[in-house]
Amino acid sequence: MILNTPIDMHLHLREGEMLKNVLPYTQNQFAAAVIMPNLVPPVDNKERLLEYKEEILLNSENFTPLTNVFMKEFSEDELLDLADNIFAIKLYPAGITTNSENGVKTLERVYPVLEMMSELNIPLSVHGETNGFVLDREREFIDVYKKLATDFPKLKIIMEHIGTADMLYLLDEYENLYATVTLHHLLLTLDEVVGGMLNPHYFCKPLIKTPKDRAEIQKFVKSGHKKVMFGSDSAPHSIKNKLKGAAGIFSAPVILPALAEFFEGDIETFQKFISDNARSNFNLNVPEKKVELIEEEWRAPYIVGDVKPMWAGKKFKYKVK
Repeated sequence: MILNTPIDMHLHLREGEMLKNVLPYTQNQFAAAVIMPNLVPPVDNKERLLEYKEEILLNSENFTPLTNVFMKEFSEDELLDLADNIFAIKLYPAGITTNSENGVKTLERVYPVLEMMSELNIPLSVHGETNGFVLDREREFIDVYKKLATDFPKLKIIMEHIGTADMLYLLDEYENLYATVTLHHLLLTLDEVVGGMLNPHYFCKPLIKTPKDRAEIQKFVKSGHKKVMFGSDSAPHSIKNKLKGAAGIFSAPVILPALAEFFEGDIETFQKFISDNARSNFNLNVPEKKVELIEEEWRAPYIVGDVKPMWAGKKFKYKVK
């Protein structure tokens, strides 16, 4: 099967040696990816943005990084200066996930930024969780999405890495809401994290949840819903840091082989999920790239640098040619 211009709408690459180790797995499978900005220090100004983008380009070929900046109280001049160099601005509630300590504490304080983004047609990308009970954090954030969608009807808002089925129902209620779905929320449940022995490599935020949530997410994805897009949230951490409790799953090596099995027999919906919906929803002008999957047994790598991938060592029916 041949996919046209696959795009990962949510990716973490880190920096330095880790970036060099993990980027080839994305470059091999995708024409482009939306790169997350929660580094230390965060990517929240033009100088830092251009330096980071240059690092990615120096370590890639035939690949387009669609860069985000970390939300802060940008001035109009700062935003205008950034507009041509970014895909979106990422809103992290303060302290809710990896390197988000400098995130947004009071939503109303960034309302002037959101208003300017609406006028400049810059999308808003959101990590949608509260700091409540861990299994309720996404559901508790639904009212925030409703408020944002209502207060800024011209602002395109991406609900990232949906793990709670209830959020998906918002897509048909609000014209300006969109969603990304990860491989792990699509295919796993909480059993894979804590059902047997604790598996820290599958600990992520938002948490993988129930079979009901997974079934509803799969239904939305298989329906070809035009506002549902693939975003891996592939987030590498060293084994040492994972054993300390770092949140994030490094799924990049196994994405297309796993999705090929999930969508087997329905290449049309696969193509929509992995590319067409994103390009249509956001008018993405990404150079075309054909990626071919062949039916040949392939085993996922056991280790990449000092990072353990999702499904390390698992055999897949398909491989990227």
